[in-house]
Amino acid sequence: MDKIILGVIGAGGLILGALITFIIVKMANKGKAAGIIKDAEAKGDVIIKEKNLLAKEKFLQLKAEHEKAINEKNQGIQQAENRIKQKEQSLSQKQEQVQRKDAELDKVRESLTHQLDLLNAKQADVEKFHRRQVEQLEALSGMKAEDAKAQLVESLKAEARTQAMSHIKDIVEESKISANMEAKKVVIQTIQRVATEHAIENSVSIFNIENDEIKGRIIGREGRNIRALEAATGIEIIVDDTPEAIILSGFDPVRREIARLSLHQLVTDGRIHPARIEEVVEKVKKQIEEEIIEIGKRTTIDLGIHGLHPELIRMVGRMKYRSSYGQNLLQHSREVANLCATMAAELGLNVKMAKRAGLLHDIGKVPDDSPEVPHAILGMQLAEKYKEKPEVCNAIGAHHDEIEMTTLLSPIVQVCDAISGARPGARREVVEQYIKRLKDLEALAMSYPGVDKTYAIQAGRELRVLVSSDKVTDKDAETLSFDISQRIQTEMTYPGQVKVTVIRETRAVNYAK
Repeated sequence: MDKIILGVIGAGGLILGALITFIIVKMANKGKAAGIIKDAEAKGDVIIKEKNLLAKEKFLQLKAEHEKAINEKNQGIQQAENRIKQKEQSLSQKQEQVQRKDAELDKVRESLTHQLDLLNAKQADVEKFHRRQVEQLEALSGMKAEDAKAQLVESLKAEARTQAMSHIKDIVEESKISANMEAKKVVIQTIQRVATEHAIENSVSIFNIENDEIKGRIIGREGRNIRALEAATGIEIIVDDTPEAIILSGFDPVRREIARLSLHQLVTDGRIHPARIEEVVEKVKKQIEEEIIEIGKRTTIDLGIHGLHPELIRMVGRMKYRSSYGQNLLQHSREVANLCATMAAELGLNVKMAKRAGLLHDIGKVPDDSPEVPHAILGMQLAEKYKEKPEVCNAIGAHHDEIEMTTLLSPIVQVCDAISGARPGARREVVEQYIKRLKDLEALAMSYPGVDKTYAIQAGRELRVLVSSDKVTDKDAETLSFDISQRIQTEMTYPGQVKVTVIRETRAVNYAK
């Protein structure tokens, strides 16, 4: 029991002690808190004072900067006002100077006006004095002033004209002497520097064969092969006693070459009959056309001429098979081109243009269907058609004086053409006239309707006319032969007689497929 009471008393004592301790601790904490609060309030006052000081310093700093900026702006404004005042003062000074100068100019103007009036008055006096002198002179000479002036001018003109003519005559004579010497020098140097070979054109070609047995095969049964070959090529084929040779006669070198190559292929192949002959001839014609183009290209490359139209290149190639008074046209044109280039170089002209004009100067002789115009004019028209330069066209058209020469190339081409043709042995008039007569003979027959081909053979003593069977009947063929012979008698001059043969052939062609 006592232990319980003691325990209760002990527990109560502990509780009481705990309460007392709690009260004491709490009172101690309140004291500490009050001290902390006081310290905080003291520190806050200090901070507030510091912040106020900082704010005041910042305000004073900003105020000073603002006042400084205002002062700088005021200074700038003051300087600008000073400059404006200086400019106003300068302008006012200039205005005063201008006013002074205006006043001076007014004085000078007044002085000049006064002097001009005095001059006008003096001039009037001078004119009056001059008129009195002229009147006195007219009275003394009995001639008016205008007449005397005209007479004096005419006398001075006559004297000046006489002196000028004398000087001109001396200059012209001196120029002629020097020009003739220089021209001869250039021509001689050109001729000496350009050498050439002259080939004599013939109207026959020789086709060599290995043995005379081939002649019989070429003639064929009853001469059908040789007739087919002559009809296809327009060349007279002469098979005589000449050993191992057949003669091809014709004035056209192209036809002779076609006949020669055709014969070569036929003899090599061994098949010789009319159908094969026509096939080979057509094939050879195409080969010749290709060869003509190749010759034209080689010629332009050799001469260094570029940019020619393909049709002009083909015409240059055809020159190989044309002749001019017995002179091969291609060799003649090449020679003229080289002569022109040399002469142009001596005279300081365009060498390439001169060479081009020299090569093309006889291009009008090449076309088969040439109209009735001079070959120089036709060549000029062809050059213009294929866009050659005007200098080249004029040189082509004027080299025989058909048109007026407008460039220095034209007389050069004319002179070089004459030089090439005038060389000893270069040309033969008789051959050219003979070929022209044969061409006229063929052209006369071609003028009739229904005529396909015409061939002048046997040196122009026979004219073969091939007509279309669907356009010309047998009776028309007889009439055509008579009409052509009558026209030849009346329109042409020829030795001996001309045999006119009209050939009308009918063919029926089918194909087995």
